Amino acid sequence: MRFPSKEIVENIRKQYPAGTRVELLKMDDPYTKIPIGTKGTVRGVDDTGSIRVRWDCGSSLSVVYGEDECRIVSEGE
Repeated sequence: MRFPSKEIVENIRKQYPAGTRVELLKMDDPYTKIPIGTKGTVRGVDDTGSIRVRWDCGSSLSVVYGEDECRIVSEGE
């Protein structure tokens, strides 16, 4: 796996600051029990561009850059 550049990581950090609410769209982990559509709160972005999330179901798996997908949700969603 190729890691993103520092510029890409900084852009991800700006797009997903701590406290941002997200919804899981895709997770390429056959062992996870986090269902698609689960919502959570961003805790930060690590140096590999992965978004660290505290999922509402209690899990804390990251959204891995280039593998998994999430979207920002608005307050009413």
